Amino acid sequence: AVQSALSADAAVAGTSTSDIVALEQASELASVVRSGGKPVSVLVAASSLIKLIALLRDAVRQKQSVVLHVPVETADDISAVLAVRDSGSVLLRSSSRQQAVDYAAAASLISLKLAAPVIHCFPSDSASGDVAAYEPGQQAFADYLKASEETESVSSMADSFGLIKTALALFGSEPISYAGPRDATLVYALFGTSPEIQAALDGDKTVGALQISALRPLSIDAILQALPQSAALVVAFEQATRQPTPWGPLLFDLAAALHAEQWEASQGGRARPVLLDAISAASPSAFSAAQLAQVTAHARTLELPAHFNPAQIAGVSESGEAGADASQDALAKLSLEEQRKRVEQIPYGQLLKQLFDQRLHVANAAESKSIWGDSGKAGSTPEFGFGQLAAYEQERARLVQAVTAALRDVSVPLSQKLQAELTAWIGGRDNASVATDAAASRISALLEAERGASSSIEELYRLRKYFALQSNWLIGADAWAYDVGNSGVHHVIASGLNINMLVLETAPYPFTVSSKHQQRKKDIGLYAMNYGTAYVASVAVYASYTQVLQALAEADAFPGPSVIVAYLPHADGVFSSNYSPIEVLQQSKRAVDSGAWPLFRWNPEVSDESRFQLDSEKLRRELSEFLRRDNALAAIGRAAPSLSGDLGTSVEGAVSDKLARRARGDVDALLGGLSGPPLLVLYASDGGNAEEVARRVSRQGRMRGMRVQCLAMDDFEVDELPFEKTVVFSVSTAGQGEMPTNGREFFKALQSASINLSEMQFAVFGLGDSHYWPRAEDALFYNKPGRDLDRKMAELGARRIVDLGLGDDQDADGWETGYADFDQRLWKELNIAVVSDAPVAEEAPGRTDEENKVISNYLRGTIAQAIADDSTGAVDEWDGKLLKFHGTYMQDDRDVRSERLARGEEKAYSFMIRVRLPGGVSTPEQWLAMDKLADEYGNGTMKITTRQTFQLHGVLKRNLRETMRGINRALMDTIAACGDVNRNVVSSANPLQAHLQPEVAELAREISEHLLPSTSAYHEIWLDNTFVAGAAKQPSGAEDVEPLYGAAYLPRKFKVAIAIPPENDVDVVAYDLGYIAILDEAQQNILGYNVVIGGGMGMTHNNKKTYPRLASALGYVPKDKAVIVAEKVMLVQRDHGDRTNRKHARLKYTVDDHGMAWWREQVEERLGFRMEDPRPYHFTRNGDRYGWVATTPGLNNFTMFVQNGRVANFPGNPLKTALAEVARAHDGNFRLTCNGHLIIADVKDADVPRISELLARHRLDNLDYSALRLHSMACAALPTCALAMAESERYLPRLIDLLDRVIDEAGLRNDAIVIRMTGCPNGCARPYNAEIAFVGKAPGAYNLYLGGGHNGERLNKIYRESVNEEQILELLTPIIKQYALERSEGERFGDFVIRKGIVKETIEGKDFHDV
Repeated sequence: AVQSALSADAAVAGTSTSDIVALEQASELASVVRSGGKPVSVLVAASSLIKLIALLRDAVRQKQSVVLHVPVETADDISAVLAVRDSGSVLLRSSSRQQAVDYAAAASLISLKLAAPVIHCFPSDSASGDVAAYEPGQQAFADYLKASEETESVSSMADSFGLIKTALALFGSEPISYAGPRDATLVYALFGTSPEIQAALDGDKTVGALQISALRPLSIDAILQALPQSAALVVAFEQATRQPTPWGPLLFDLAAALHAEQWEASQGGRARPVLLDAISAASPSAFSAAQLAQVTAHARTLELPAHFNPAQIAGVSESGEAGADASQDALAKLSLEEQRKRVEQIPYGQLLKQLFDQRLHVANAAESKSIWGDSGKAGSTPEFGFGQLAAYEQERARLVQAVTAALRDVSVPLSQKLQAELTAWIGGRDNASVATDAAASRISALLEAERGASSSIEELYRLRKYFALQSNWLIGADAWAYDVGNSGVHHVIASGLNINMLVLETAPYPFTVSSKHQQRKKDIGLYAMNYGTAYVASVAVYASYTQVLQALAEADAFPGPSVIVAYLPHADGVFSSNYSPIEVLQQSKRAVDSGAWPLFRWNPEVSDESRFQLDSEKLRRELSEFLRRDNALAAIGRAAPSLSGDLGTSVEGAVSDKLARRARGDVDALLGGLSGPPLLVLYASDGGNAEEVARRVSRQGRMRGMRVQCLAMDDFEVDELPFEKTVVFSVSTAGQGEMPTNGREFFKALQSASINLSEMQFAVFGLGDSHYWPRAEDALFYNKPGRDLDRKMAELGARRIVDLGLGDDQDADGWETGYADFDQRLWKELNIAVVSDAPVAEEAPGRTDEENKVISNYLRGTIAQAIADDSTGAVDEWDGKLLKFHGTYMQDDRDVRSERLARGEEKAYSFMIRVRLPGGVSTPEQWLAMDKLADEYGNGTMKITTRQTFQLHGVLKRNLRETMRGINRALMDTIAACGDVNRNVVSSANPLQAHLQPEVAELAREISEHLLPSTSAYHEIWLDNTFVAGAAKQPSGAEDVEPLYGAAYLPRKFKVAIAIPPENDVDVVAYDLGYIAILDEAQQNILGYNVVIGGGMGMTHNNKKTYPRLASALGYVPKDKAVIVAEKVMLVQRDHGDRTNRKHARLKYTVDDHGMAWWREQVEERLGFRMEDPRPYHFTRNGDRYGWVATTPGLNNFTMFVQNGRVANFPGNPLKTALAEVARAHDGNFRLTCNGHLIIADVKDADVPRISELLARHRLDNLDYSALRLHSMACAALPTCALAMAESERYLPRLIDLLDRVIDEAGLRNDAIVIRMTGCPNGCARPYNAEIAFVGKAPGAYNLYLGGGHNGERLNKIYRESVNEEQILELLTPIIKQYALERSEGERFGDFVIRKGIVKETIEGKDFHDV
């Protein structure tokens, strides 16, 4: 079979059989392959493959056609083949004598057409039988050669599967095939084909076999296409010996396939099958039908991913496995220390054993905390290990000197045989294939026989144990990452000795960093790379087995120190009792796929072009920056680097900081008295006021000729403070007396710093609000960051220039009052006069929001350039403001903000996209489009907003345009969903008034279209590929104009709502403009609308000039006048709204400034007719009606509760997937409600049972919630909203869990109470007209409001400020119980608390703050 296979291969390759080389030494292949030229086909033993990994990777890069034919017989052989599966080669397996010949020819064709290596493994013990005699000249083979000539070449491995399929099809084979019933519930997956397995399965019609003959490249699409959709269990049936991971290699590939994006696309949302691993040394073909039935029965008992030995279950003999166990046990007995035994338990320890066997010497424990060993027995510490390995290297160096001297000294009486052995050894002493144990034994025997002849020979005999080349390793623990500053790792690298360090990173993914001064293990690798003399690699055994093998082999071969940083995630450590390999597999895959754990190798000995080898597709940003300045390595990699005492940032950053500091010192010394004294101004600011103070101080300093540097505190290193002479701090107050975000890391470092600031003078100005925390016990929070900073600076020896300055928002001019005093005192004490000709740099003129709109060229700005800039995930402030008009906000993930800033990375920027969806009406197709976009470009969730539309979160800047286009392809858009324009128009979705909904939904659409901005910027930027520079043009060619808005648009946002009494499900009086439908006596037709104006929720904590307001009645108009009324109301606001103070720019303030009479006069003047007086109406409630409701004849609606509007797949509740299935089955519409819920609308009578069954199956019909929960609502808040001060959406469900206990005890489970929560005072969830409301003030602290109207027509009142969870429960429990006992018939909670005097009634917005 081998000869026939080689003959066929040779014929395709255009060579003769005599050209095929059967290798005895793997090293021979290097000279054959690297000679280039014609294709190469070789016969290689499986045991040699691991040593060929580097060569195979070279062949891939050089596009060299190489075919390796590998005979396999045992599990060891199969394991060796699979060990190189990620070398970049095509991997084929034939399973019979005939197939071996066929696949040999196909392998050659594939290699030629792909210009890449192909590994073909075939059974060395193939049964005898007829084999087609493929020799050149025979017709059958001539036909194949003709077909091969017609086969097109392929340029990349990514496109190669089609070529493989074509090549194998010429012999009637497939790379991936399925045998068995298509409705099988259990499927065995095999590497190769197995007629024996197929025959054994014939008796069981519920089992099939997935046969993978081409394992690389892995075709996920082909696997999923072949796998029956009925499969509930997939069993990887593998033949392999003991693995370095508990899971076999085939399982990794199956896991990748079952969790790939293609699964969702091809499997219609069905659940993934459970993945099992059946791995043993026995071949699957060795199992009889009865034995296979036993394995099948065992597999069906497993409900979770697991691995088991099928041979043990079925009683099948495993040749070689017992020996492996015995060998492993023997190795364990050889170990003198328990810690070293444990090293062998981890995957990397097993790989070291596999690669280096008896050469391996691990000199320490894997669990030692520091490279200098601060715990455990001395013999197991890295300090001891390093000393041991250093001694070995020193003794071996003496041996080299002694051998060299003995060979050169003719007086030393060496026998001819000993001289030959020593000569061979000295030439290959660092070559593991030369300096072997066998060679050492031969030399030792000769030395023992001749030792008495000379003292030189005696010395050689004394050093004899160093003839064998050891592979020396230190295996490091978690604390190594923080040991560089203490010189442990530094000394190992600086020693230059041939010592290899394996550092395990066990942190679970996603990574978190608790401090700016704690980086991950990867920084050890970056440090070593900066040093320039060590081999460095980053590996992950569960992500790329082959890459780990190559890195370990290269590290061993490198003649100097090596650092391998190895990922093995587990929160409790790899030796814990609950270590879960499947968890490690999943986390490793996510970490590598995301780029969070880069796979690379760096060898300073090779040429610049190939010095760095990137083995993963993604690389972290800081590593990319490092590589872009690779030419700086020579300067950084010096023989004796000076290290900082603490690795505060990455070593790269530390080096740069020190260089910058020294450079600045040199400049200062050079300038001497040529310029004024230095001034450092540092600020910490969340809202911008403290930064403004810093700018003013800087401006004053420049006017006095000072050399000023102005920075955020976190942009300045604490250990540079002693080099500064004068420092002024400006610090605002965040949350509950906390340091603002951009100063926290600086202040943490300052608190633990040991520095002397006796040469510095300083001043601190703090900004706060003395009434923000009104209770006496909370007074300490006022200006706490400024006070703490002032005290700490004094403790460190710095001298105060002036006493602490305090700015208070409660002063007449806010913080300006305190700053005026501070500014005067500061410059008086500094006694530096203003210099008339001082070179004060001109500051960029400030830009207001109004100016930004005017100069934006009708909302273009530089948005097109900003979204094309891939150097950052953000846009600048002014483009960010313009993007709102296009329907998107820039945000960042605040859950990881501090960690990213601590690592020196920019924030995790992303964008929220809001759809313009008038009336909240969506088709099922539009729902599915948004569902898909959420997965492809968002964070995998959708938000049904409190304003009846879709919202996507987590969209990266580079995906903005494709997401916008996807929305438009679904016949929706996002223009004017945000910004200073008319936004999404909402209308009633109450199913009891379904006959009127089409009319109000159409009105919502008409108003939205009529008030839509006219600019063509939206189309240009998001939908077209051309951008306008200069004067903007409409598609017609005319210049852009805004006939309604003008170039400055509106002063602030403008919102419109339409309600149909008696339901106020839109909270119509909370909007700038509201329409309240007036019906005829039969309540069947809309006659016209009461027009109300001046509603709005937003306010600012402790600023009584800002307040929420409910709309006031303007008049009544017939329904045919509704659209024009919207225009005229908006135009009055456009012309008279406040454009100087955005906190006073909403229409509600314009109403209160001018009065309702003035407003009616202005609107009627523009209308040209008088409005009628408002007509009577009555609202009863503002919640949604849940469950099934018969609407118009033949149609039905189902309203479902969606908690806080978040559509996501939650553990145990795959809501998003379920709703997508509903959308695919539904023929009607979806209606989004203003309370964040969903109505499945217009379900035909005949379809109700089918939809009901679907809802029940997914538990979407479960409305068994308390009425309190059903009437709850929360805004998105953290982690994405930039304005959030506290949690909202993520916290309210938990708080309701606690309140439900009180509600149940009081017997109020079915009594509706409107409860709402927001993370800030801007009011997106309309909290101020709720019966109970919580408004975030700081993390875990909320203002509690009570007394809003159940129908949404009354504002609530503050009850308690700044309460936490415990206080909330203490305050509400007695009130709720009192309500249950003392309420009147039909009395609502909001009315009750006012009647009982618990809170004062709010009559209008202007008395909202009066308590």
